[in-house]
Amino acid sequence: MRPSRPAQPYWLLAPTLILLAVFVFAPLSFALWTSFFEWDLLTPPRPVGLDNYAALLESGEFLGALGRTLGFSLLVVGGSLSLGLLLALLLDRPGPLAAFVRSSIFSAYVVSWVSVGLLFLFLFDRDAGLVNALLRAVGLTPLAFLGDPSLALWTIAAVSIWKITGYALVLFLAGLKDVPDDVLEAAALDGAGPIQRFFSVTWPLLAPTTAFVATTSLIASFQVFDVVRVMTQGGPVRSTTLLVYAIFEQIFLNLRVGRASALSVAFFLVLLALTSIQLWAHRRRGAA
Repeated sequence: MRPSRPAQPYWLLAPTLILLAVFVFAPLSFALWTSFFEWDLLTPPRPVGLDNYAALLESGEFLGALGRTLGFSLLVVGGSLSLGLLLALLLDRPGPLAAFVRSSIFSAYVVSWVSVGLLFLFLFDRDAGLVNALLRAVGLTPLAFLGDPSLALWTIAAVSIWKITGYALVLFLAGLKDVPDDVLEAAALDGAGPIQRFFSVTWPLLAPTTAFVATTSLIASFQVFDVVRVMTQGGPVRSTTLLVYAIFEQIFLNLRVGRASALSVAFFLVLLALTSIQLWAHRRRGAA
């Protein structure tokens, strides 16, 4: 007689739960604890209550970084989602050429952020960059892509879209494989054109894939740090100081551990709220 093993699922989940506890929940708990202290890593921590949170709101640092991060994420998620879906529709075909183009686009995703930042730092250089060289060749004025506060965030967003579009492409290609051919053929027999088939058949069936790509891309865009550190260091005039980079500045440049921890907790809550809203909207749409 074999004994029942009701605890078996928990044993299977144990490795993942241990990793989450060590690398997610424990650091988050420590950040929450230190957010109530003033600490410069050199002297003993001094309890200050909610002063760190109040200081972030009064200085406008959190709201400014949050606004820039939200705008940046909107550009990156919308751009990579749209471009990835368009490329998936164009490249969802057999043949070596399509396979080569798919591999080439996805290869950008596996390259490190630091390498991507260094590459585009050279390409967008005002004096020696290839992009401005092309602008001069056609008679246009060179642009300070990384030195103009009105262009820097757009430039970082464009680099991020280039980096993660391959990720969206691969997932949308996988989603297109699950679209039944007989449904598309039936819609074509009913007189639906390519555009009508896409919006009436393909796009609704891609809703789960779209939700997953949007959610993971949102999380990735909120965590962007390397490319900002390499290309702009948060400038010019803090126009590219996103939330993660603001946390880095507080703890490593200003030695304000409590202020950085308060920013980290606020960052986590914002990201959790946005992800929850996104998943709720997807479930509500699916239920409808």
